[in-house]
Amino acid sequence: MSNNIHFDCLILKYTGYYCPGCGISRMILSLFRGQFYQAFCWNPLLFISLIILIIYLLLSIFIKIKISDKNKLRIMISYLIIVILFAILRNIPIFSFLAPTKI
Repeated sequence: MSNNIHFDCLILKYTGYYCPGCGISRMILSLFRGQFYQAFCWNPLLFISLIILIIYLLLSIFIKIKISDKNKLRIMISYLIIVILFAILRNIPIFSFLAPTKI
């Protein structure tokens, strides 16, 4: 499998700005190759989100934790705010480390 495989982001192509999802395809390919640090560099937000989701799923299976509907809504709104902030920050030069990068 070639290391140059990637899918173009239409938002990046037409606006010149990274969307919160830029790098997801390459991140997933890196995960399948076992390149965890590279996967993190492609999209750190989704990488961390996947780890949190896996931990939550394991806890819900083995410890039977439940989240109330009220708290689920709070979590979703909080995550939406985080995604929007991530999209803004990764396009500011001082936070360029959040942009998709190849190591």
